[in-house]
Amino acid sequence: MIQRSQDIKYLQGVGPARADLLNKELGICTVGDLLTYYPYKYVDKTHIYKIREINASMPYVQVMGQILSADVVGEGRGKRLVARLVDDTGAIELVWFQGFKYALKNYDFNVPYVVFGKPTVYGGRLNIAHPEIEKVDPSRPFDGESRNRYVPSYNTSEKMKRSGLNSGAMAKLTSKLLELFDEPFPETLNRYLIEHYHLISYNEAIRNIHFPQSAELLRKAQVRLKFEELFYVQLNILRYARDRMRKYRGIVFPKIGDAFNGFYHNHLPFELTGAQKRVLKEIRKDMGSGRQMNRLLQGDVGSGKTLVALMSALIAIDNHCQACIMAPTEILAEQHLQTLRQFLGDMPIRVELLTGSVKGKKRETILRDLKNGSIHILVGTHAVIEDNVVFMRLGLAVIDEQHRFGVAQRAKLWDKSGPTPIPIPVMEGSGHHQSFTSSSNYSPPSQGGAQGVGLFPHVLVMTATPIPRTLAMTLYGDLDVSVIDELPPGRKPIYTVHMYDSYRDNIYRKVRMEMEQGRQVYIVYPLIQESEKMDLKNLEDGYVQVCRHFPDYKVGKVHGKMKPAEKDAEMQRFANGETQILVATTVIEVGVNVPNASVMVIENAERFGLSQLHQLRGRVGRGADQSYCILVTNYEISSETRKRIQIMVDSTDGFEIAEADLRLRGPGDLEGTQQSGMAFDLKIANLGSDGQILTLAREAATTILDGDPDERNPENDILWRRLQELRRTNINWGAIS
Repeated sequence: MIQRSQDIKYLQGVGPARADLLNKELGICTVGDLLTYYPYKYVDKTHIYKIREINASMPYVQVMGQILSADVVGEGRGKRLVARLVDDTGAIELVWFQGFKYALKNYDFNVPYVVFGKPTVYGGRLNIAHPEIEKVDPSRPFDGESRNRYVPSYNTSEKMKRSGLNSGAMAKLTSKLLELFDEPFPETLNRYLIEHYHLISYNEAIRNIHFPQSAELLRKAQVRLKFEELFYVQLNILRYARDRMRKYRGIVFPKIGDAFNGFYHNHLPFELTGAQKRVLKEIRKDMGSGRQMNRLLQGDVGSGKTLVALMSALIAIDNHCQACIMAPTEILAEQHLQTLRQFLGDMPIRVELLTGSVKGKKRETILRDLKNGSIHILVGTHAVIEDNVVFMRLGLAVIDEQHRFGVAQRAKLWDKSGPTPIPIPVMEGSGHHQSFTSSSNYSPPSQGGAQGVGLFPHVLVMTATPIPRTLAMTLYGDLDVSVIDELPPGRKPIYTVHMYDSYRDNIYRKVRMEMEQGRQVYIVYPLIQESEKMDLKNLEDGYVQVCRHFPDYKVGKVHGKMKPAEKDAEMQRFANGETQILVATTVIEVGVNVPNASVMVIENAERFGLSQLHQLRGRVGRGADQSYCILVTNYEISSETRKRIQIMVDSTDGFEIAEADLRLRGPGDLEGTQQSGMAFDLKIANLGSDGQILTLAREAATTILDGDPDERNPENDILWRRLQELRRTNINWGAIS
């Protein structure tokens, strides 16, 4: 009997050459891979249209009629065979530009045919070019619905098509494979889930997803397979989250002390928003619970995440621990350092920076003082996770813009801060260099304080990229989520406008008006150098054009191909006000804070996704002045692009925009994130449109784990075995966040 693990090359019609192509182009190595390579759409051949019902806007149609005539017309390259098909409501032309002889030989006059194809209009007449034609058996009444003809369409590459592996060939291979499995496919969900959620069997689902017997069975097959896929994703995530909560105890921070209270009462720059207060309460509760905090903090650009991170770090300091903030770039790390020192003022809290640029004696001093506890907060880049960086007692790790870091990199930070058998430090002295020192008369709190083997630092993951709920449940389902959904007082919403590039003079007039008031401007391009394939404004030409239009202002230029030191220096000049205009690519999407910048011009805005446009827009509006975002496009853009641009014009809510982006573009490739060790990606479910099924799948996974926390219930054996099959790694990424 054929096995799902069997090499695809042994399937009839495949062979070594086609197997190699299927592997390289689609990742199909086994017959099981082919079974789960689902169609992306279906052509409905069940409905028979009357000719009078057809119009050129319809994608594909099926009509039944008789051919009354056929003539070869035209000359040279315009030569074609034109046949006239009629039914009792009208006539339509069937056209062949090739294969005249075959058509004339095989199709008869005055015989009923079913014709399938794409209707178009040429010369004022409706026609179907190169139609599929099937003769109707006069002894059997033709009934479209009784034929159950939903024809699957499979995505294939150009290389596959050149080798004869088009959608039709994939359908034939899949059909042959399903015939070989004469026994029903074994079930992959337990009886409770199938009955409770009214799901069809796996056998029915896998057969009807490829070759639906009816529209209703296709719908049920899609629901079953989407539910199953999302269920196992959620089961894996929630299983790890619970396992982490059982096994990994967090350092208990039982008190709010002088550091937090002193800052709150004497140095807080403005009243906290309601959202910031709510988030701080959630973090405070986690830190005092005895379990390791793994929390995702979402907040739009400028919502005050850094202030929340600082106040969380002060809780750690009040409980005799250090804190670390890791950022993806040196300029963002330096920005955090300046922001924290500005917030803290003359408080006796020492904050230092560690990046690749910090070298020599300065680096040696930082490493020494970090190890002896005299540095309270370390801000850094990847340099923080180097082996020679040792904390005396790390209690909180904050990871900013976490998607810029690989999971393994975060693991090193988390691992290096494990418990150490040292005396508990207490804060002594005064002034900026107040330090941690060992104290023989210090008694740890009854809850455990910061001592003991098996206690781990708390983790706060921050992102300025608003994440839709369905995506967060999948990528970050093992994290507790906090959201800052208010802007600090005094911030004005950014005024966004869509302008065509033919209005260049008006755009530059607005730019000049703002600079005359002392403001600064970003101009962002999607490319560095001209591309022959895409008619886009490019940064190099744009830079020259901007310099020509604004000879009385200084213009800077930043792009991803510059050396890091050059790029940071150019950004620093803009931040210091030495340049008034910064022409850049998307390298400025994250990591530069210039409150004086009030205009963001985005060239070829149609080339950016909604979330990216929102991130770029967030570079302005960081001061008290009114800021503007100008989205520049060609006049000729698609209706979908126009819809995306209008969403940006209408809304400044990052979460609303992220949800719209997910609906319009889909979730993208989830494989690269591996947030919770899920090595399998989504093959049929869509996080943009299947939110309701995802909610049910998460509910189901929660029910299973609540009822069988030790995984010993025999009824669930099928679930645990299937989960193990789907996993490709045993690394507990869930413990890392």
